[in-house]
Amino acid sequence: MTADRAPLASLRPYLPSDAALCATIFRAAIEELTGDDYDDEQREAWAAGGDDVEAFAARLAGALTLVAVVEGGPVGFASLKGGVIDMLFVAPAVAGRGIGTMLLDALIKLAGARGVKKLTSEVSDTARPLFERQGFTAERRNVLRKGDVWLANTTMTKTLAGAAAPGSAAKH
Repeated sequence: MTADRAPLASLRPYLPSDAALCATIFRAAIEELTGDDYDDEQREAWAAGGDDVEAFAARLAGALTLVAVVEGGPVGFASLKGGVIDMLFVAPAVAGRGIGTMLLDALIKLAGARGVKKLTSEVSDTARPLFERQGFTAERRNVLRKGDVWLANTTMTKTLAGAAAPGSAAKH
């Protein structure tokens, strides 16, 4: 395998045993991939959201969460709560290799299949280009507080043209 070819990735549902590794991916992605957009203090305040693994696990379990796996190990995850993409993070070692696109595309398709008409996400400045490539548009700029630190992100939305009509799913 060459350095510029991504290993084959697959997606699977989140399992409770994934919590600690997903929290590690969360922290590493923030610390290593967002430096151009957020300063050290902002990244630390944001990454601290994964320090309470039990609370982090509950957040992931409370959503439809997918885990990207390469060679048997998780390398990213993304979660969907109704019409909201809550989280999408990829390990720095595989950043830029299509894992984030694969996760986001899967959530878009799942949301459409569930009848969601419009997806929303509060997107970091770092992730914004990924969401724009997938057809999301910026709605508003946000400033939020994490402890004593202020962070900015953008609320982005995507209308799902192919959303299934409510009640159109087969009944068993």
